[in-house]
Amino acid sequence: MNAPAPPTLPASSRSPGSDPGPQTEQPRSRADLFWSFNWLALQGFGGLLAVVQRELVEKKRWYTREQFLEEWAVAQIMPGPNVVNLGMTLGARHFGLSGALAVLFGLLTLPLLLVLTLAVLYSGVAEHEVVRGALRGMGAVSAGLILATALKLAPALKTNPIGPTVCALLALACFAAVALLRLPLAWVLLAVGGMAWFWAARCIRRADKLRAGEHS
Repeated sequence: MNAPAPPTLPASSRSPGSDPGPQTEQPRSRADLFWSFNWLALQGFGGLLAVVQRELVEKKRWYTREQFLEEWAVAQIMPGPNVVNLGMTLGARHFGLSGALAVLFGLLTLPLLLVLTLAVLYSGVAEHEVVRGALRGMGAVSAGLILATALKLAPALKTNPIGPTVCALLALACFAAVALLRLPLAWVLLAVGGMAWFWAARCIRRADKLRAGEHS
């Protein structure tokens, strides 16, 4: 008789240095991190969320969708740009401080040179109506990309400990607080994030008790 396979730990319960699982791959080197995030940053016109999800989850497969949601949530509540927080965490996990610095320089080097060049060129055409219209159109495209990414990641919430219904209610609460009531983001994070943390901890404890009862 074959021995039963060991249970697979969920993404949130793995230690930072553990194997992310058979569904994911790892960066090959620090150079791989540098050039990957360099290319990622060069694509990020109007926002990086859609590009980050496509590159790191769908192409590179460095994260599953569930892992990406968890890591992105942590990156959002940390000070600094979200993609920098996410990337440096990934680099540090696989290669330590040098991996984090490889990501940081990858995100900043060529994009900084490009932004400086565009700034010089833009100063000469900033008053043209065609340029202004193009920038407004890019803003609409950016909003569409973010919405499409949110819809693409939504199915991953099915495996969330608090369940998709509670996740949807929390998302609506955040939207109402920030977009409609114009409340400060820090207060929204403390209030809604605190409720989500409390409910998730309660659900996880309940699931652990049920599993313990089944094995006793």
